[in-house]
Amino acid sequence: MLLKENIPVQYILGKIKKEMLWVTVYAVLIAVLYENFHITRISIPIAVPTILGTVISLLLAFKSNQAYDRWWEARTIWGAIVNDSRTLTRQLITFIDVPFGSSDEHSFCERVAKRQIAWCYSLSRHLRREDPLHQLERFISAEDIAYIKRYNNIPLALQELQARDLRNAFKLGWINEFQQIQIDKTLTAFSNEMGGCERIKNTVFPSTYAVYIHFSLILFIMLLPFGLIEFFGIIEVPLVIAISCSFFLIEKMAIHLQDPFENKPTDTPTTTICRTIEKDIRQMLKESHQHDEDLKDKSVLNEANIFYIL
Repeated sequence: MLLKENIPVQYILGKIKKEMLWVTVYAVLIAVLYENFHITRISIPIAVPTILGTVISLLLAFKSNQAYDRWWEARTIWGAIVNDSRTLTRQLITFIDVPFGSSDEHSFCERVAKRQIAWCYSLSRHLRREDPLHQLERFISAEDIAYIKRYNNIPLALQELQARDLRNAFKLGWINEFQQIQIDKTLTAFSNEMGGCERIKNTVFPSTYAVYIHFSLILFIMLLPFGLIEFFGIIEVPLVIAISCSFFLIEKMAIHLQDPFENKPTDTPTTTICRTIEKDIRQMLKESHQHDEDLKDKSVLNEANIFYIL
C-alpha cells in the first residue's frame, strides 16, 4: 500500500475507463444531434442538474465518510495488534527470569513469541482470503503446522496453541498465577482484535444504498448535457466528461475504502505491519536480522507494487 507515493494516473483512469467511454459517447451523441437536427434541440434549465448534483454530492460525501470510518477502524485494530504483540513478548522475557540460552524456559519464550509472528501473518492472509499457512514454517514447528491444518480458521488454531503453552508454563512453575492472568489478558486482546477484523470483513456495506446512489448519478449525467449545451455548445462534451469523472472517482474511492482487506492499494497495509511486528519481536529475542532486507523486498512486492498487479 502506498500512503506517501503518488498514485499512477493510469491506475486512476483505469478504474473508470468504462464509465469514461460511455459518457464520452453519450455527450458527443447529444452534441451532434443538437447541432445537426433541429428537432432534437432540447434543453433544460441548468438549475435542474445543479440541484440533483448537489444532492448526489451530499450522498457521496456521507458514503465516503462511512467507508473511511471502516478503513480507519481496521487500521486502528492493526495498530492495537502491533502494541499487544510487543506487550506479549515483553511479558514473556520479563516474567520468566531466565538468561537466553538453551533452557526449556527460553525455548518456551521463543516458541510463543514466534508463534505470535505466525499468527499475525496468518490473520493477514486469512482476511484477504489467501492461504493462511503460507511460509508459516519459518516461525512454528512441523508439529504445530500439522495441528493447525485441521482447522478452517488458522489464526484461531494458533491462539489455542498459545493458550495451551501458557497453561503448561503455569503448571511447570515458570510463571505464577498473576503472570498467567496478565498474559491471558493479552491473548484475549488478540482474540477481540481478530473478531473486530472479521466483523469488518464479513459485514458488507448496504448494497441498496450504493445502488440508489449509482442510479441517481447516472440520471444526473444523462441530464447534464441538456443543461450545458445551450450555453456552451460543443464545449459541453469535455465539461460533461470532466464533471462525470469527478463523481465516478469519488464513488470508486468510497467503494475501495469500504473493504480494507481485499488486497488492493487502498487496503490496510497488513503485510507491512506484520513485517514490523516480526522485526520488533526478533530484536526483543536478541536475534540477528540476516533476512531483513529480503523481508522488506517481499513486503514491497506484496503491497507497494500492487498498483501494477491490479
